[in-house]
Amino acid sequence: MESRRGVFHTTTLDSTTLQQKTFHTTTVLGHKRLHADATDSELQQSSTSRRAVEFQKASAAGKGLPELAASTIKAVNPDVIAQRSEYSQRRIISATPTSTADRSLLLSFPRYGLPTALVSNLNSVGIKEIYPWQKQCLLGPGLLDGSKNLVYTAPTGGGKSLVADILMLKRVLEDSDSKALLVLPYVALVQEKVRWLRNIVRDIKRLPTSKKASETERASLWQRRPDQDAIRVVGFFGGGKVRATWSDFDIGVCTFEKANALINTAIDDCTITNLKSVVLDELHMLDDDHRGYLMELIATKLLSLGHEVQIVGMSATLANIDLLSRWLNAHIYSTFYRPVPIEEFLVHEGNIYPASSTSGLLKAASQLASTSIASQYQNQPVRIVQPSLHREFKDPALNAVVALATETATSGYGALVFCSSHGCESDARLISRTLRHTSQVDPNILEKRLDLLADFRSLSTGLDPSLAETIPSGVAFHHAGLTTEERDLIANAYDNGLLKVLVATCSLAAGINLPARRVILHNARMGRDLVGPSMLRQMRGRAGRKGKDEIGETYLCCRKNDLKDVIELMHAELPHISSGLTTDRHRIQRALLEVIAIRLANSRDTVDDYIQKTLLNQSMAPDVINAHVESSLRDLVEMGLIHFDESASYTATRLGKAIVSSSLEPEDGVFVDREVKRALRAFVMDGEMHVLYMFTPVQEFQVIINWQVFRSEMEGFDDSGLRVMTFLGLKPTQVNKMAQGGNLKETTPEEKEAARVYRRFYMALQLRDLCNEMPIHVVSRKYDVPRGTVQTLAQTCQGFAAGMIKFCEHMDWGAMAAILDHFSDRLSGGAKSDILALAKITFVKSRTARVFYENGFKTVAAIANADPKELVPILIQAQPSKVRLKSKDEEKYGEKLLAKARVIADSANRLWQMEMMQQAYEEE
Repeated sequence: MESRRGVFHTTTLDSTTLQQKTFHTTTVLGHKRLHADATDSELQQSSTSRRAVEFQKASAAGKGLPELAASTIKAVNPDVIAQRSEYSQRRIISATPTSTADRSLLLSFPRYGLPTALVSNLNSVGIKEIYPWQKQCLLGPGLLDGSKNLVYTAPTGGGKSLVADILMLKRVLEDSDSKALLVLPYVALVQEKVRWLRNIVRDIKRLPTSKKASETERASLWQRRPDQDAIRVVGFFGGGKVRATWSDFDIGVCTFEKANALINTAIDDCTITNLKSVVLDELHMLDDDHRGYLMELIATKLLSLGHEVQIVGMSATLANIDLLSRWLNAHIYSTFYRPVPIEEFLVHEGNIYPASSTSGLLKAASQLASTSIASQYQNQPVRIVQPSLHREFKDPALNAVVALATETATSGYGALVFCSSHGCESDARLISRTLRHTSQVDPNILEKRLDLLADFRSLSTGLDPSLAETIPSGVAFHHAGLTTEERDLIANAYDNGLLKVLVATCSLAAGINLPARRVILHNARMGRDLVGPSMLRQMRGRAGRKGKDEIGETYLCCRKNDLKDVIELMHAELPHISSGLTTDRHRIQRALLEVIAIRLANSRDTVDDYIQKTLLNQSMAPDVINAHVESSLRDLVEMGLIHFDESASYTATRLGKAIVSSSLEPEDGVFVDREVKRALRAFVMDGEMHVLYMFTPVQEFQVIINWQVFRSEMEGFDDSGLRVMTFLGLKPTQVNKMAQGGNLKETTPEEKEAARVYRRFYMALQLRDLCNEMPIHVVSRKYDVPRGTVQTLAQTCQGFAAGMIKFCEHMDWGAMAAILDHFSDRLSGGAKSDILALAKITFVKSRTARVFYENGFKTVAAIANADPKELVPILIQAQPSKVRLKSKDEEKYGEKLLAKARVIADSANRLWQMEMMQQAYEEE
């Protein structure tokens, strides 16, 4: 039977089963189907080698690769015990007080004033008492009653978020009208925090505390919502067509951009008085070159308000905390406490040197550089990674990384390996080849890993060949080239212990909370550049998992040629935070335009008052600041964004208000205005390219044009597409020249603007394919970019489209706003117009919606009224690859699909009910 099956029926899990007889189930897969709409010309754009990879089975990536053995790590002197890191207050003997000795460490301590329900919810997630430093911080002057702001710093994993959560929840619980904002830098952190807070505030009711509340209840009893007294936690990120108001939430968890927009709107419509607390997490990002200034704008506007808002700022990496305290008029608290102690090591040429503190690690590195290691016993290595006989591990740093990761996994612990983006997959594959022996792994874990592979196959992108190779060994990688769904599956599997080794880029250290027993830095460089001191501390701070690890370990693997740079990196102090408004004068322009548009300032005196409350005012000479303000106001007047009248008052023009409402930079807003006005004079309505170009982001986007693909797409244009190019000033001769190896000049302002148009149009080509139901992985292959980059582009465009819609509405361009709105829906659903309604259903996107449509379920009502069992065959058909299961797997797979079908049916029911209510309302 085995000999008759043939190579086309041997899949990843087949080959894995043949190699590992301990697997109890076998999932058999057929070939992945090609995208139905892909033309021959599209498939011929790739090179011969790329076409070979295109038809490669998942198993082919690892097939034939021999198993590798990780190098052993030998102790030089087993009796030597390394001291704990400076990051821990726990030394050899744990001396942290507990609630039995100090009752004020209990959350129920009366002085904290926390309701019983909140204390119970915190207890249910394992937080039964607080640390001594948290107690000291909370009891700081004016913090519990909200009369004083707070800036504090604590190591990653030290419990700093709980302090901010308690202060924020106290403000929200004080009054039924109180609101709070929690500001985070990344979407992944927003989503994680929303889940956490919803769990913490469940079943907590806010009682009316004012006469006004009871009068409102009597006057409009019929208007009360079921969740009127509950604490509603809502996340704000990405694009959204619905204008959020304070009535929509009690705690808003936002990205920088969304928080700034919410505050602008609330100040403009005078509802800001309900805001009682704002938490600024990752406060060190104030001087981020790209987005940090938004945090400064948020805080400065809050400081300029007439009513008190408690501002809480926190970070693990703050050097000049005194400066921030003066700026925010805040109480300071700083600690180095970590509940799980950390041991730190430097790995150089296979030798592992201890570092009881940062200074100790620096001393070890300095002595290595001077080749005087053997001079003193205490500077000898504590362990040595033996050289490997495998040619794959000839590099000592790579050999050490694999040996340390394998040692951690085989001991039953989790390891995080940080490396550059281009090395993620190769490191993961090499580590997985040392962990193929699964005889000591729990069979239930192996079974769950197979289920995880099945989850990947069910995604629209299918199963990545490299993940198919590494996951059975308990190894995976995490980088921006993966889609959000892939990254979520990997992060959850690692957090639940299914995966033991996760190889990631440094963005994971700041973007999501995944601690590990051992953190390994493959190199002090991430790409060509050294990691900064802040990022280094972020990555090292992931070591040690409270409740699971008794200790954490960090290993910095240093290449021979980088030793001097590593010494300098260890010498480097954390960078001092400075104002982000100084990096680009246009940032001051945006700050001034916003406060004038929302009427927070309307004269030179009030503008000066606002500037005095910025962080910029704390770190720059007044005459320099004044010169920047003068020139910025003058530029805003010249651009037509503000008006300066005879009474010496500043008012925002319609264009200025439109730019602020759409969260654009002034310069970008002027460019958009010019582009839309040109489109209104000659808009191509008999095709899609012009409208898709209109909501392609104008901000600088990391895009590299493949001019051969550009030319190929241009050659396939009909008259409509060519007219769009003509109207935009794009020349086919220029595209042909670039495809033949020419250079796109960007010297003069005109050339820079022309290059901007070419890049936007190239991105619009990708959006066109996504809107026409081409799967992300097919678009990725077609344009030779990572699928995660394609998804990020789509998500960014949805946010920009939402801003463009607001821009057009403020400019009274309603028809253009309606067109953009429709295509925004199409991009969000990845679908054509006929299945847009179906694409709004949970789990039903793009291809799945099309399969439902083709099988007769053409309306939301049809799916809502169907038995979930009827939907299972449709879901099987919609899978990106055909699946044949053995009998013992069929039942489990069927249960998963049935559960998914029930979710789809419930979602369709809710949408259908909303449609019926809307129809009834319109008929009245």
